[in-house]
Amino acid sequence: MPILPSDPGTTSKSGAGGLDWAQAAHLQRHVAEAFGADAGRYDRARPTYPADLVDRIIAASPGPDVLDVGSGTGISARLFAAAGCRVLGVDPDPRMAELARQGGTEVEVAKFEDWESAGRAFDMVIAAQSWHWVDPVAGAAKAAAVLRPSGRLAVFWNAFGPPEDLREAFAEVFRRVFPDSPFGGFWARPAVDTYRAGCAKAADAIRQVKAFGEPEEWLSSWERPYTRDEWLDLVPTTGGFTHQPDAVQRELLDRLGAAVDAAGGTFTRSYTTVAATAARLAS
Repeated sequence: MPILPSDPGTTSKSGAGGLDWAQAAHLQRHVAEAFGADAGRYDRARPTYPADLVDRIIAASPGPDVLDVGSGTGISARLFAAAGCRVLGVDPDPRMAELARQGGTEVEVAKFEDWESAGRAFDMVIAAQSWHWVDPVAGAAKAAAVLRPSGRLAVFWNAFGPPEDLREAFAEVFRRVFPDSPFGGFWARPAVDTYRAGCAKAADAIRQVKAFGEPEEWLSSWERPYTRDEWLDLVPTTGGFTHQPDAVQRELLDRLGAAVDAAGGTFTRSYTTVAATAARLAS
């Protein structure tokens, strides 16, 4: 979810953010490690994922056993559990894992690349807003190793778009707060384009493993209204926010809040959830 210059949702080295998140974000895991500092806010403020995508992943899988990679506070795990699946989460942050457990999700604390399956197998390996923190080739190989034949790997992200007037206002805020960063350019193009490019790179990594059928791109569009306070509750949960000086954090929130106030105090955020998915080969 691209909000700050160090967020893995930004574009490639030739684009606005200076980080090709599908290839290199896993090298900046210190950014992700900040999420657990306020796990309650993360669980409260981060958006959900669309039911039609959850249902589609389940329908395309051979059974109900799910491994949720980078499960965080259990936002995605709870959706699959509510749909009748048995879910095991894997997350490197014990603070996030503990909150997920309180919500009913079983979680083991480890980086996915280092996690020991102990012979367990799964029908689905999912990663919701987290696959960029995993080495894309090593992660796909690990997923192949724990999936049953015809099991499905599905990695997905929420891309968002504010109304056009707020897109321009947010771009101006970032130009003012981060005058030496090219990040303001992110707002010049739809976020879904950035995420689709990232999903294409994730699909390339899946192909390299040679254990899956041809990857597919699945898209699901939905909307969520935000009040000013809800929006400002979300911003601190995005990559890089807590690594900024306190004064910069305050200025960013103040200016973003003023932009929403000027737009009437509420707005509707359009989401497209972008997935790269492939089935494990039977042999």
